[in-house]
This record gives sequence, structure tokens and C-alpha cells, in this order.
Amino acid sequence: MLRETSRPSMLRDRREAGERLAVRLERYKEDRPAILALPRGGVVVGYAIARRLQVPLDVLIVRKIGAPDNPEYGLGAIAEDGTHVIDEPRVREAGYRLEDLEPTIQQELAEIRRRAQVYRAGQPGADVNGRTVILVDDGVATGVTLRVAIRSVRGRGPKRVVVALGVAPQEAFHQIGRLADEVIALAVPEVFFAVGEWYQHFDQVTDQEVQRLLIESRGPASSPTT
Repeated sequence: MLRETSRPSMLRDRREAGERLAVRLERYKEDRPAILALPRGGVVVGYAIARRLQVPLDVLIVRKIGAPDNPEYGLGAIAEDGTHVIDEPRVREAGYRLEDLEPTIQQELAEIRRRAQVYRAGQPGADVNGRTVILVDDGVATGVTLRVAIRSVRGRGPKRVVVALGVAPQEAFHQIGRLADEVIALAVPEVFFAVGEWYQHFDQVTDQEVQRLLIESRGPASSPTT
């Protein structure tokens, strides 16, 4: 199921995006969903959702797989459980073989696991088996990292996978919709250049802020009401 605003509009900041998405996701509150945000920007959005639904927030870390001699040239993406997607035609066009990417894949996987330890401060990740999972990000461009995130979560036995986004271009929105059970986006523009252009304030999110929001989400305000 795909849900989008009929008229894309500018978002003030990630917090507003989270609050607006939370209203649409409140029907899942009784399910006690697992909310997994993609760092770093997605954590700010996810925090607002987690507060509204009164559940803890966790992260799902996905890293781009860059070319061996040009890390900014993306050839795929990988999640912390090793689930990855490689754009094989792009690899061939760039003059590489798949085996050339193995050192980069292992390097990114090690960095993902390091960040997971830092962000969670040694706490275990969320158990998603049999649960509704809400994957959150501030926005996507190509959507490749989110597609890897969905595949990673699917392998852990969730009841359903819902994706909540601030903004997504139409092509990525529909690609994600073919993998998730539901996709909600606040803006799905026909013309798209970058996620940040849809936010009035799009400041860099630090690792320290990610840690703080994850800790706060495990506090009393995220406990079920009695």
C-alpha cells in the first residue's frame, strides 16, 4: 500500500517530518511496533514517531558500497547482518569485477558493526520476529539503502514492514513499495534533486545526537501506558 501527500510541500525540519508521520502511524500503536531508523538523519524522524507510539527506537545501519578507488561512486549497499545489493551492470561499466568489491564490503561491514555498538551503547538490537516493523528515514534519493534495509528486516521474520519517509522521488517511492507492505511519504515530487531541498532546516546530525535520542527513547516516555 502506497500513501503520499497529494501535494508535496516543504518540511520545516526532521522533527516536523517525524511528528507528521507519527500521526499517520498511530493506528499501529497497539501493535507495539519495532521502529528502526536509518542513521543519522532518520533517527531524528524516528524519535518523534517512537515518542508518539510510546515504544523504544532502534537503528538499522546500512552503508553504501563504493568503488575501490572512488568511495563516493556507489555500486551497492550493505546492512549490518551482511545483507547486500550490488548493481552488477554499474560494476561492469566501471571496469570492476564483483570480487574486486570484497575488501570494500568487509570494510563497510566492520564499520557498520562498530557504529552499531556505539549507537546502541552495548544494548541488543530490537527483536522484530513476528512484529510490525516501521523503517524510518528523512528521505531517499535512489532508495538503494532502504531497499537493502527492507531485505535485511524481511530475513528476520517480521509480521509486516512499513516504511515511513519524509521525501522520496516517484521512481524510488514505487520501487520501495514493491518490497514493503506499506510506504508512507510526506512528499513524492515529480522533480527531485536532493533530500535536503525539501527541508527548510537540514543540519548535519552527529553521532552524539543519535546516541542521545536512542537513550531517551528507552526512557519512561516510551514505556506503555497503564
